[in-house]
Amino acid sequence: MNHIVLYEPEIPQNTGNIMRTCVATGTKLHLIEPLGFSLDEAHLRRSGVNYIDKLDYKVYPDFETFQKQNRGVYYYFTRYGHKPHTSFDYQNKEGNDLYFIFGKESTGIPKKILQKDLDHCMRIPMTDQVRALNLSNSCAIVIYEVLRQQDYNDLLREEPHKGNDYLEREEEF
Repeated sequence: MNHIVLYEPEIPQNTGNIMRTCVATGTKLHLIEPLGFSLDEAHLRRSGVNYIDKLDYKVYPDFETFQKQNRGVYYYFTRYGHKPHTSFDYQNKEGNDLYFIFGKESTGIPKKILQKDLDHCMRIPMTDQVRALNLSNSCAIVIYEVLRQQDYNDLLREEPHKGNDYLEREEEF
């Protein structure tokens, strides 16, 4: 299974958008406290639209508790990483849970955590004109690369509500 982990997220709109992405991709979300917002805050719910009730997520008091409860392969996203996110094989033939860990918006993941697993520290390539991409955009870029490598698992490839032939039908738009 694929997992997105947010280390001490600060901005409710980012987390709400990531929640929606997790529901859309069948990805479990892990939130490591302290959070910079309340989970029942109106901004968070609005960003997650009406999908939050379908979200598989868990909140942890700290990173150590998260590690004790979750075994698998950890990947860390940091602007200091030396490998692009596309340089890893996420096909997961061994069946391990894969955890994609993103730091808080202001300071990222603490260096003491990153230094324990430098081989799994990576960055999304970008110009030198910005320090970092938006957190919710970064999560979406990464999880869709992972899913692309996994042939999108069981995600729908056709729009389920209007029918597979919607574009071909002669009705008015």
